[in-house]
Amino acid sequence: MHTDFTKIYFDGQWQNGSSDNMMKNTDPFTGEELVAIQAADKEDLDRAYRSAAKAQAEWAKELPQNKRAILEKVVDVMGENKELIIEWLIKEAGSTYMKAATEFGAALNVIKEVATFPFKMEGKILPSQTAGKENRIYRNPIGVIGVISPWNFPFHLAMRSVAPALATGNGVVIKPATDTPVTGGLIFASIFEAAGLPKGLLNVIVGRGSEIGNDIVKHPIPRLISFTGSTPVGKHIGELAGGSLKKTALELGGNNAFLVLDDADLDYAVDSALFGKFYHQGQICMATNRILVHKDRYDEFAKLFVERAKKLKYGNPADQDTHVGPLINSNQVDRIMDDIKASVEQGAEILLGGERDGNVLQPTVLGSGTNSMPIAENEIFGPVAVLIPFDSDEEAADMVNAFPYGLSGAIHSSNIERGTKLAHQIYTGMIHVNDQPVNDEAHVPFGGEKESGLGRFNGDWVLEEFTTMKWISIQHTPRDYGPFIEGLK
Repeated sequence: MHTDFTKIYFDGQWQNGSSDNMMKNTDPFTGEELVAIQAADKEDLDRAYRSAAKAQAEWAKELPQNKRAILEKVVDVMGENKELIIEWLIKEAGSTYMKAATEFGAALNVIKEVATFPFKMEGKILPSQTAGKENRIYRNPIGVIGVISPWNFPFHLAMRSVAPALATGNGVVIKPATDTPVTGGLIFASIFEAAGLPKGLLNVIVGRGSEIGNDIVKHPIPRLISFTGSTPVGKHIGELAGGSLKKTALELGGNNAFLVLDDADLDYAVDSALFGKFYHQGQICMATNRILVHKDRYDEFAKLFVERAKKLKYGNPADQDTHVGPLINSNQVDRIMDDIKASVEQGAEILLGGERDGNVLQPTVLGSGTNSMPIAENEIFGPVAVLIPFDSDEEAADMVNAFPYGLSGAIHSSNIERGTKLAHQIYTGMIHVNDQPVNDEAHVPFGGEKESGLGRFNGDWVLEEFTTMKWISIQHTPRDYGPFIEGLK
């Protein structure tokens, strides 16, 4: 497997980009420079898209068993290079070892799921209202898909688009986030190249958003843009794509609530809340943003939650027992610290943490929260929990639905039917009873409502997103065109 990530990969070869800009990739914990890459410019992007389109025309004709064989080989290549991939996730994305290993497994499950897709490109034969006509419906690849990958779960979330795109016969151009060009892009070129993917079909363009960001969407070749990231950027991509009538698959931000009802098992709910809040430093679109606790259980929950949160180990993500590592960059820490300060000024109480050491933010708990504080209104994307009391199930649902997001959520109750009834009242794409919001399974539909995105990933749902249907009718016997043709012969 190719491991020199100083070059980018397009048009079937590893090469320098043509931009004057250098992309310097650093470890968010140590600040060490990991790799410097000559960035791509618009001409490189154009070459990448044209290469993908040319290769895709042949790939679409490839026998399904041959497509599947390459995907199965990807599983082997990943297995052989597991520790290398995990190492890069730790040093580039600031992942703890626990998170990196889990992310690797999630991406592996995606490959195993989509390896069946080449045999699912099925169609239908439908009856016709016209005598002698046969209607044939074919499922085809869209063509070329542009993938813009995020920095928080770069390997898994890029794989979630790249693998099904290729499995359904499409070509791919990836633009990884500038903070994770390797684990969100270049490592895919290496893996799929080693697995024998035809050259030119998969391209990775590392470049600045200011230089090629709009063009990866507006270029005339891609017919679908798959993006995982923030809601403001997703809206911009949607506007650009809409101008060219392109499809979009957008998985955007969330303001996910964790509800603790008055009949919840508090001991279990606290464990669940700790995972949903602090896993990967809270840098997950599905992470708990607000913890809403029934007023009668609030004090007891807060005490237990703080006691256990104190035991979270934070610091070096390379230590295998670290729970909370660094945030991806200092701008993220600055933003969160500003929200903490503003929320304290509005009456929130710091029950734990609140300090930083470089890009590491201590696990932090704020009590006496309200739904109108910045730490509750904004997507935190960091290791800060805010505890907010509520009076009734109806009030809790109103508080959750008050914001324009609807990605994930969680409800804890000893009465499963009560919890499920409340889940139906919350406008969200995913919600979990007696669990936490961070759930993703390769065969289950993943996506949000409202400003949390468009479309669904995983399983047959992403197969629908990444393909198109074509109607071909066959008139087996001459059609009678009636009075329109009478008298013309």
